[in-house]
Amino acid sequence: MTLRIYNTLTRATEVFSPLEPGHVRMYVCGITVYDLCHVGHARANIAFDVVQRWLKASGLRVTFVRNITDIEDKIIRRAVENGESVRALTDRMIAEMYRDFDALGIERPTHDPRATDYVPQMLDIVRRLEEKSLAYRSPGGDVNYAVRRFPGYGKLSGKSLDELHAGERVAVLEDKEDPLDFVLWKSAKPTEPPDAQWDSPYGRGRPGWHIECSAMSCALLGETFDIHGGGADLQFPHHENEIAQSEGANGVTLATVWMHNGFVNIDNEKMSKSLGNFFTIRDVLQKFDAETLRFFIVRAHYRSPLNYSDVHLDDARGALRRLYTALDGVELQSSASLIDWTDPHAARFKAAMDNDFGTPEAVAVLFELAAEVNRTRSLAHAALLKSLGATLGLLQSDPKTFLRAGASLGEETIRQRIADRAAAKQAKNYAEADRIRQELLAQGIVLKDSAAGTTWEAAP
Repeated sequence: MTLRIYNTLTRATEVFSPLEPGHVRMYVCGITVYDLCHVGHARANIAFDVVQRWLKASGLRVTFVRNITDIEDKIIRRAVENGESVRALTDRMIAEMYRDFDALGIERPTHDPRATDYVPQMLDIVRRLEEKSLAYRSPGGDVNYAVRRFPGYGKLSGKSLDELHAGERVAVLEDKEDPLDFVLWKSAKPTEPPDAQWDSPYGRGRPGWHIECSAMSCALLGETFDIHGGGADLQFPHHENEIAQSEGANGVTLATVWMHNGFVNIDNEKMSKSLGNFFTIRDVLQKFDAETLRFFIVRAHYRSPLNYSDVHLDDARGALRRLYTALDGVELQSSASLIDWTDPHAARFKAAMDNDFGTPEAVAVLFELAAEVNRTRSLAHAALLKSLGATLGLLQSDPKTFLRAGASLGEETIRQRIADRAAAKQAKNYAEADRIRQELLAQGIVLKDSAAGTTWEAAP
């Protein structure tokens, strides 16, 4: 089956064909590094990690660019609050980001450019936009993009100019010609630190958020590339503005395919730092192992909403343990073997992934294989299970190690859950007590009740 991808720009699932045969150029909007990453960041970055893994598994060469936003309003505010330089804050947060991403098995991109290294390229885009009358200087010293002068504005979000409103990060200033106009270059303010300012033909200042991605993507991938990705929240205004800037300056299509992953929700509301309803990856990894979090994200389709809760993570942990249980005791090579795509299981897996990266159906094939391995103890099927799992970034740990890893919760956490269970039993809330027992069992902890109290041990 030929790979087909849902293109946000055309609102259709299309056959994917790289501009350069055999080579895919993909850009994904990365993190604004002012704080620890949350589960929403994990969802986006795991989604596109799976995309690039599958492209490679399909025999394609991938040049994958995932930028780092290291200059932006929130970064400046946080640096000032902390009494540290912008560079010190962003260096520290980038290290923390990669600590989390590495734990989740997110492969490093081909390039991970920092925005501050591309200010000259940003200024060149601003210059060209001004020459084409798509940008204008405001009395306050900023340079703004004139949205209504770009005929294609709104084509990604699918709305007319009259329906669109300025985005969350786009302040409506008195010296804008139109509320929809957005800033390309911000004039320096006396309260901002020196390392948040650059010299330019427009005076001291710094780039607007949107221009950063236009500069980095075109510098590293060319003026037109195959795939541009990011979270659904970036579709408007960020990606719409990227198109306006890049295509306005270059006169060619920016990306042929636009992909957007769905939100992570808590109580049916998007998880985000701005709303304050977020869990950091670091918080989650204190209670659940990293592969469980990855599996929880992977088994949902990347475009669908994902409802976060400990109950759902408990279920993911139990499901992942079933896959590892099938591999336990089967002697396999440490590395994944080549996949025979003519095998019926592999063919179904491939068909699922080739249909807009259909991970729910692909994961279902993994469970079919696990059942076959449990029934026959077939070395070939076990090897296939592990190899297919590798294309999703799963099932590469030693099974015995993973199955005993529940103890990594830490004794204090386990004892607290045992105390919670005892309190539930005391209150005659036996359903809750049983739920806690099952929660711990899913994480590899077996409880043993006796007259002397409750003890625990790692599952065999």
